[in-house]
Amino acid sequence: MKKWSGIALLLVLVMSMLAACGTKNETNGENSNADAGSGTEAKKVLKVGTSADYPPFEYVDTAKSDEIIGFDIDLAKMIADELGYELDIQDMDFNGLIPALQAKSVDFVIAGMDGDDEKRKQVVDFTEPYFIATNYVVFKKDSGFEKAEDLEGKKIGAQTATIQEKSALALQEEYGYSVETRDRVPELIQEIKSGHLDAIVLQNAVSMGYLSANEDLAYFELPEEHKLQLSIAFQKDSEYTPEFNEALKELKESGKVDELITKWFNQ
Repeated sequence: MKKWSGIALLLVLVMSMLAACGTKNETNGENSNADAGSGTEAKKVLKVGTSADYPPFEYVDTAKSDEIIGFDIDLAKMIADELGYELDIQDMDFNGLIPALQAKSVDFVIAGMDGDDEKRKQVVDFTEPYFIATNYVVFKKDSGFEKAEDLEGKKIGAQTATIQEKSALALQEEYGYSVETRDRVPELIQEIKSGHLDAIVLQNAVSMGYLSANEDLAYFELPEEHKLQLSIAFQKDSEYTPEFNEALKELKESGKVDELITKWFNQ
């Protein structure tokens, strides 16, 4: 009996030790999980649509990298940082941006887009304007154009689905020219140089980069009523619109938006 009692006692001791180890392991596991969860919480990622053919607002400097840069990109990142978001920036043709919002494949769009367009307002929401711009008519210097009246009988280009296309079409009947569209701004510039287009309608800040790089180009400005109110576009009734609006307001009041304007436009 004593022999069996000794064995029983030994078994009890072993089982006690195993139970203690199990408890310790469980405790360590809980601590490990706690440590894993105690780190910095991952930021929510917002998908951003843009059309990276529109310097200095959004473009790729292929001589340096394949990264999309520009005024709009810096502004979007600044607002996102203020609100605690990360951005996934996606490049697409300009005429695909509104459909992308409607399909909810992007959370917002920033692409030099006029937020005062009534047709767009019916399907998406806009922030307050972050930049006021105007439109130029750009052409080869030897064309001799000085005003809209000189465009009679000419072929005028504009980027598809932009306010520049709308402006060109609005003046088409009055000044007697025809309008053709292209998906990308560099295509329009090449079409002027090749003679396939006589002139193009282009936003002023964008025009200046091409005018500086091409001494054979010149411009005149469209009338005052064709000024643009550039805004950020969101899905209809998006939860992000109010907070982006508030952050944009604060950044404008603090002078940080003006700093970006100075950086990208030297104004």
